[in-house]
Amino acid sequence: MESNEMIGTSVPRIDAFEKVTGRAIYGTDLKLPGMLYAKVLRSPLPHARVLHVDTSRAERLPGVRAVATGRDLMVRYGVVIQDQPPYAFDKVRYIGDPVAGVAAVDPDTAEEALQLIRVDYEEIPAVFDPLEALRPGSPLVHEKLDGYWASPIVFPEPGTNICNHFKIRKGDVEKGFRRSEFLTENTFTTPMIQHCHLEPHVAVAKWDPSGQVTLWSSTQHPYTVRREVARLLNLPINRVRVIVPFVGGGFGGKVLVKVEPLCLVLAMKVKNSRPVKLTLTREEEFFASSVRHPTITTIKAGVRKDGSLTALKTRMVFDTGAYADAGPVVARSSGMAITGPYKIPHVWSDSLCVYTNKAVAGAFRGFGVPQLSWAMDSTMDILAEGIGMDPVEFRLKNALEEGDFSATGQVLHSVGVKECIQKAAQAIEWRKKRKKYRGIGFGTLYKMTQTPSSSAALIKVSEDGSVEVLASTVDIGQGSSTVLAQIAAEELGADVGNVRVVSADTNVTPYDHGTASSRSTFHMGNAVKQAAADARKQLFEVAAEQLEVRPEDLESRGGFLYVKGVKGPGTPISAIRMGVTYGKGRPVIGQGTFSVPEATPLDQETGQGALPSIFWLYGAQAVEVEVDPETGKVEILRVVAAHDLGRVINPLNCEQQVEGAVVTGVGIALLEEMVVQDGTPVNRNFRDYRIPTSMDSPEVTSIFVEATHKDGPFGAKGVGEPALAPIAPAIGNAIYHAIGVRIKDLPITPEKVLKALKEKGGKKK
Repeated sequence: MESNEMIGTSVPRIDAFEKVTGRAIYGTDLKLPGMLYAKVLRSPLPHARVLHVDTSRAERLPGVRAVATGRDLMVRYGVVIQDQPPYAFDKVRYIGDPVAGVAAVDPDTAEEALQLIRVDYEEIPAVFDPLEALRPGSPLVHEKLDGYWASPIVFPEPGTNICNHFKIRKGDVEKGFRRSEFLTENTFTTPMIQHCHLEPHVAVAKWDPSGQVTLWSSTQHPYTVRREVARLLNLPINRVRVIVPFVGGGFGGKVLVKVEPLCLVLAMKVKNSRPVKLTLTREEEFFASSVRHPTITTIKAGVRKDGSLTALKTRMVFDTGAYADAGPVVARSSGMAITGPYKIPHVWSDSLCVYTNKAVAGAFRGFGVPQLSWAMDSTMDILAEGIGMDPVEFRLKNALEEGDFSATGQVLHSVGVKECIQKAAQAIEWRKKRKKYRGIGFGTLYKMTQTPSSSAALIKVSEDGSVEVLASTVDIGQGSSTVLAQIAAEELGADVGNVRVVSADTNVTPYDHGTASSRSTFHMGNAVKQAAADARKQLFEVAAEQLEVRPEDLESRGGFLYVKGVKGPGTPISAIRMGVTYGKGRPVIGQGTFSVPEATPLDQETGQGALPSIFWLYGAQAVEVEVDPETGKVEILRVVAAHDLGRVINPLNCEQQVEGAVVTGVGIALLEEMVVQDGTPVNRNFRDYRIPTSMDSPEVTSIFVEATHKDGPFGAKGVGEPALAPIAPAIGNAIYHAIGVRIKDLPITPEKVLKALKEKGGKKK
């Protein structure tokens, strides 16, 4: 059908009015009749056996309605590896591990009850360093790893602390090194960081004695929560309902299952089916929700004098903390992208996801690729300097192109990285001479999307011509509801102002894999597009009978139906009889699904497969910085972010996504680090943990490259995660250009800059 110009238009956020007026109801706002309030007693020890939990005094406290311990539900959950109990029943594995929970008439009573619970522990040796955890004889965080169910895409190693070992074996890496004319080998690290979404984790659980469970949750994965809860309780999946209110940010921190089992166990113990609400405190968010993986990346790379990359050998160690959560998949995601967006004929890579007795690490915007990009793009600049080649020219010479093979053996399609590099370099005025202590640097992005995964959608055309999109994608601030409304309006020919996207509710909205991995526009967008096409077909059939034309003679634009070739004002969709009516009329409900049945697994030993990712995301960022050699302070003067999104659905929304990610990336590059001492996070509040403010936000120029994808909705791919990954290496490379020192450990603090300058022997380059 002809475009009605919804695609490529900066439609304002359809949820903006509710949010700016305070009408939006978030999980923290929920108040249900008879609701009780939960608090959780957490382990003060990093590793200990739980010998006995005495809850008798807490149970007698007036106002307490239920107390739960690990003995109440002795099962384990986990979407990737089933290794985590709701409440610890054998041993605790990190400071913050839930041991008991209390539901009371108010939060203060629940907190008081926690102080009355007595727990007897037998402390056992702990391991905090992931490299130490890899050594034979190190304390095992999970002694029975071989007894846990694990997803077939991950490869745990029983008898060790390795919960996934992902490998890439391509070509002959030693042969590639022998043919190299310049080699470099370095180790780069990234620290533990927190998501810092403004809304904390919150869930409300209601248990009906008939076996019906209702959960209200600030989750990015309603259907995943539904499935895991049903499995935990041995219930049919249709007896579990998950409702998602407005969600105040996630950044991956609300992926998979988090606090839901904790309040659910309590809800099962209270009388009269009273709902139980658990809201984490900000302090709990830092040490008892999830964090981003600290990483240690050793990378060896070779190049010929003409600039051709020859070989790459890497070892990435991901510290996943006490439980797997999404960690094994994070290691896999980064391993798949190990070469960055570059052609390298010989690759040997090991990505290790390792248990330690620390806070649980999970998904974070970029799924391990930002940690990889920090190491890989820093290495690209080292290689370019080693052969005397301009960093941009070096990247252009080695950048992937349409039809190239990935490190996993996939033939690549929709590859716009070269254009991204060229446009970013041009916009930053790459060859312009800078003042003293100013420098420019480059970073790139190469990321897969989780494959296979599925999405389904329904489109309802109401009697007045308004449209409802039923989809379980969760809008956590990324603007997905607006994008889905645009796709539906475009395909159906409706007025986008009359389109409403229904919030995720597993009793109402159909299946979606989850809001993660930059998949929503592509996967759910395809399902919505298909559902809208189905609804349009039905609408034309109904309208054709009433207008006395053939369905194929009709077209729709902006909420009106037109007969092809006939001039006139058109017929409003609202004038077509649908629903209850005499004569010719019927309801219009379209349905659509999208999946990737041709997706292939990766070989355990080589990491090779024909289609492990339905699409790849590409980007390049250029940064200009100024460094004060007296203080070590780094000021970000300007950022140019060029990204290949496939087709751009909503330019303004994409700009907002990119700008937000850049600011987050600046924080990760220069400020953020959770300091952990003997397993205890020290700076677990917004006073001591520094995140960027508006004063730290640089000028950002967004450039969008449209290497359209043949399978994407209108050619679109995604934009949720890409802009975070390149910013840290671009800043690091710019600092080197400005003052001649290379920092290899994030964050790049003034202290590290001054130390590096001192070791270099002065302030000047």
